Amino acid sequence: MRQILAITRKELRSIFGSPLALIFIGTFLLVTLFSFFWVERFFARGIADVRPLFVWMPLLLVFLVAALTMRQWSEEQRSGTLEMLLTLPMKPWKMVIGKFLATMTLVALALALTLGLPITVSMLGNLDWGPVIGGYLAALLLASAYTAMGLFISSKTDNQIVALILTVLLGGAFYLLGSSGVLGFVSGIGDSILRAIGTSSRFESIERGVVDVRDLVYYISLTIIFLLLNILSLDSKRWSRGERTKGYRFNRSLGVWLAVINLVFLNLWLFPLQGLRADLTQNRQYSLSQSTKDLLGTVQEPLLVRAYLSEQTHPLLAPLRTQISDMLREYEIAGKGKVKVEVIDPSNDPELEAEANQNYGIRPQPFQVADRYQSALVNAYFNILVRYADQSEVLGVDDLIEVQQDSSGLDVNLRNFEYDLTRSIKKTVYGFQDVNSLLASLPEPAKLTILATPDSLPAELLEGLETIKKVAGELAAEAEGNLVIEEVNPQTASGRFAPQNLVDSYGIQPMATFLSNDSFYLYTLLDVGDKTQVIYPINDLSEANIRSSLESGLKRSAPGFLKVVGIWTPPTEATQNQFGQQVPPLFQAGAIQEQLGVDYESQIVDLSTGEVPTAVDILLVLSPKNLDDKARYAIDQFLMRGGSVIVAGGNYNIAIDQMSGGLGLEEVQGDLKEMLEHYGVSIGSELVLDKQNAPFPQEVMRNVQGFQIREIQAIDYPFFVNVTSKGMAEGHPTTASVPAVMMAWASPLTVDEAKTAEMEKDVLLSSSNNAWLRTSPDIQPNFDLNPEDGFAVEGDLQSYPLAVALRGSFESFFKGKPSPLDDASEGEETTFTTDTPEGSNALSAIEQSAESARLVVISSSEFINDLVLQLAGNLGQDRSLNNLQFVQNAVDWSVEDADLLSIRSRGSHTRILQPLDETQQRTWEIGNYLVAIIALMAIAGFWQVARRRQRPIIDFSDLDRGEA
Repeated sequence: MRQILAITRKELRSIFGSPLALIFIGTFLLVTLFSFFWVERFFARGIADVRPLFVWMPLLLVFLVAALTMRQWSEEQRSGTLEMLLTLPMKPWKMVIGKFLATMTLVALALALTLGLPITVSMLGNLDWGPVIGGYLAALLLASAYTAMGLFISSKTDNQIVALILTVLLGGAFYLLGSSGVLGFVSGIGDSILRAIGTSSRFESIERGVVDVRDLVYYISLTIIFLLLNILSLDSKRWSRGERTKGYRFNRSLGVWLAVINLVFLNLWLFPLQGLRADLTQNRQYSLSQSTKDLLGTVQEPLLVRAYLSEQTHPLLAPLRTQISDMLREYEIAGKGKVKVEVIDPSNDPELEAEANQNYGIRPQPFQVADRYQSALVNAYFNILVRYADQSEVLGVDDLIEVQQDSSGLDVNLRNFEYDLTRSIKKTVYGFQDVNSLLASLPEPAKLTILATPDSLPAELLEGLETIKKVAGELAAEAEGNLVIEEVNPQTASGRFAPQNLVDSYGIQPMATFLSNDSFYLYTLLDVGDKTQVIYPINDLSEANIRSSLESGLKRSAPGFLKVVGIWTPPTEATQNQFGQQVPPLFQAGAIQEQLGVDYESQIVDLSTGEVPTAVDILLVLSPKNLDDKARYAIDQFLMRGGSVIVAGGNYNIAIDQMSGGLGLEEVQGDLKEMLEHYGVSIGSELVLDKQNAPFPQEVMRNVQGFQIREIQAIDYPFFVNVTSKGMAEGHPTTASVPAVMMAWASPLTVDEAKTAEMEKDVLLSSSNNAWLRTSPDIQPNFDLNPEDGFAVEGDLQSYPLAVALRGSFESFFKGKPSPLDDASEGEETTFTTDTPEGSNALSAIEQSAESARLVVISSSEFINDLVLQLAGNLGQDRSLNNLQFVQNAVDWSVEDADLLSIRSRGSHTRILQPLDETQQRTWEIGNYLVAIIALMAIAGFWQVARRRQRPIIDFSDLDRGEA
């Protein structure tokens, strides 16, 4: 080992003995920084990742390594020192390893000097260090392969320039074999072969943060192969050509080539193996989550996952075929025999292609492709079928990929493959299950406890009790022992079902009618595993409604069963512009309905009846206005029953300004402001403006040579508050994987600490500390008076809450008040029936909710408006998608659907940089250049000091003469 290190030190002293090393490393750093900030436009991308650092790294390393290795053996041959080295008592392999380590030390030093870039990104945003580690590991492995190539070529010539050119050509050839430019010319097996050989495709695999054993073995094998060839090349220079050494030469050559062949076969043997990898990404986004494994564990029947992927496809889609195949293999392994995975090309199997077309509506997608000879239209399949019994889901290319535009063209990646596939599996598996199969899949029987007081029940409700017992008995009989029924009288019970324990644990209180002071109980408790759900009595105690209520309760309690989201939006209103022409409604919520419809059964609800449908698990109230007491009562009682309510509504809605014809604001009437205040959340009457904001396309008047010209500009718009990770509740599920939320025309929220003292409460979203309030609804900027952002700062700058979440026991807004559903005149007798007509209510309002009740209040309705999302999406799609994801996270948290929420949070969603002005961007960029220059100067200075400390060789003949 000492001989190897001696060679390494000797080479390092030789390299740093001239300024060439610093010139090479300095040039590498300059080109790397330039490509990062200018070619890849880091600040313009606005994404907190270091992908621009590694985009050009494979090509840059080819030239850097070629420059460092071109003189290693060529100079030795040219100067005649190679013969002296070969006569030393040292094995040739030790010389090769010594020079290899010297070159790799310099490469590692050059790469280390680029660490300032990821550190900078981590200071400006939430950087995932997994791909950073993977990128540097890939760079070192690639450099080791290039170094071995360069050393081998240098040993074959005494001309440094020839060695440089040949190394660049050989390294470039390996790079091009796996690049998209070459892969576009081939398809099928040829595509797979080139990807396996090419260094660039292997580099991209590790650079994304996944260290696969196959890629490690590939790079190590490539390095060893060329190092062996280098050793053979050096050893051959010592051989004589006589017969006496023929056997030695043959054995040496045979040994090297056998080792090369074995390494090639090792890679061929490993190529089909999958799963031998380490996922370094922060959320392990390229590995199956425990939630997916748990879901696959509940599969009772064979589940088919079939990928229809054409071999002849668009070049940008071709790399994704391997990723999909690898992930599907993970699903097959986790399914433990219950999941069957197929990856097929329908064009090779007419029967399967016909089945896909006719049974599932899967058809090829036309893609425009071009090569050096022609441009053509290719019809290719890129679909995934999930089939379970009679249920099926199909994912198309638009469901699976995301396309981004960068400086080098289009960048196509899988969106969040595990989330997209798992949600489809969940819909098919649980969509197939009925209540009986659901109960059969539970580890232990469910228990339904009927809490009733027959002696004190009003005569009219006794029939309803008998109906409940009848329906419960039928369900228990159908469940075949998986549902246990028990009847308890709380007035005589002790322990868990004692009156006080019912109040403390579940918020269950005795009921009474308005015309009687006698109290009674009529509830059902459903226990599924460790979850307990209270099923409250409904006004219509018919057999069909009771059965629907009990089945919905079972589905809500069962793990993984699809939940139902009820969405209320304001009634469609005709809107006119300044010319009296009809225009579409300004508030529409199609995007969020479509988003929620992917994972849930979503339905529009009508609250005018005073009730929320029993099947609804969560109520989403968007832009509440013009609500009457019946609608408020429906929302209130849904919350009192332990439901979850999300309210997205501020004090203002957008409207058409009749004077200018542009957008304006109008104050909301008939909203939930008073009721929310009763619960403990107050929505201020002001509007929040923030210096940390999102751009908005605004019509601006400009004076050009004396003419007033209208034009659309993307301006910083303080009303579009940009809430980043610093303004989000840390660790809360609603903000998981959401890099930013744009709150449009929001109002400040205040939480009453006295009313919410016993609740769990979290401020989900807050503005930055540079926010202020404005009382005027004028939303048009005036750059003449306020050149900076169009609006004057009013009052002190501070942070304001914009969204809050409460969980606990709420007091009813209608406590002590007559029910809005009771239209009986004062003094008239209220009747009770099991078929109560609309407008009559048999029971008084539930006055206290269970502890499981959840309330999310968002102080803006427009942040989820399709119109606003479209405007924001024109300036960056991520902003609109982030808003949708935040609402979906809130829904997942409200229904405790943590499995999909955990998978979605692992997705490769955009990590946005914090906003920077041009001066700040320039400062960070120049700072990185200065750090690199200072580091180079420090290395040069250190090496000079080290050289001066070296002692000269003493001439002992001079000592004899006394001249030392």
